[in-house]
Amino acid sequence: MAIPEEIRAAKRINSEGERIIEKAQEEAETIVGRAQEQAAFLIEERGLTQAAEDEGRRILDRTQLEAEGIRQGADEYAASVLAKLEADVARTLHSIRKGIALLDSRNPSDGDEDEPVVPADGYADDEAFEPAPARSPRG
Repeated sequence: MAIPEEIRAAKRINSEGERIIEKAQEEAETIVGRAQEQAAFLIEERGLTQAAEDEGRRILDRTQLEAEGIRQGADEYAASVLAKLEADVARTLHSIRKGIALLDSRNPSDGDEDEPVVPADGYADDEAFEPAPARSPRG
């Protein structure tokens, strides 16, 4: 009779071992499933991060090109405005010099030797502009 009891005990131990193994296998499958999900999430997240970084670089490159174009356009506009201003100032300076020359021709010099001589056309020979010294009113 002792043998059947030992067989039953062995069967119980065997069943308990199988149950423990099944439970461990289920837990292992659960752990592996979670790890696969986590790995998939991380791969997807890395892909999204990489895509976001790529898009950020494309946006920065496009913005830098646009900024350079705007800067170049602004420089061209400023150069044209300055060229027009230079022409206007040259015409104004020409008129001023003609006016001074006209006044000088109407009122002979008092012997003031340090006054600049302005040609009748109003332009000095050199291109450097040096304003004439302040004159006292003549009467």
